[in-house]
Amino acid sequence: MGLDVYLVNSVYGNSITHNLNKMAEEAGIYDHLWRPEEIGIYTGRELIVPLQEGLNLLRSDPERFKKLNPENGWGTYEGLIMFVEKYLNACRMFPDSRIEVSR
Repeated sequence: MGLDVYLVNSVYGNSITHNLNKMAEEAGIYDHLWRPEEIGIYTGRELIVPLQEGLNLLRSDPERFKKLNPENGWGTYEGLIMFVEKYLNACRMFPDSRIEVSR
C-alpha cells in the first residue's frame, strides 16, 4: 500500500510507500503528504512552505531520520527526500493546481 499524489491540471503525479509515514510524521509533513484535505490544503501553493520546511528538517539531521527506515526495506530516507523534492518542485511550477491523493 502506498500514497499516490497528483497535481490536477498539471502533468505531475508520483507515489511513495506508506512505510515512510513515520519518517514523514517526524519531519512534520505526514498530514501534508497523506491527508492534505484534512488540514485544509487543496492547492500546490499551500504545500510549498510546509514541504520546504519538512525537507529542510529531513536534510538537517539525516541520522535521526535514517533510524526510521522501514525494517522490511520498502522505502528509504533517500527515497523520501527525492519524493518531497520532486513534489515541492511541482508545487512551485503549478501553484494553482488542485491536490489529489489516493491512499
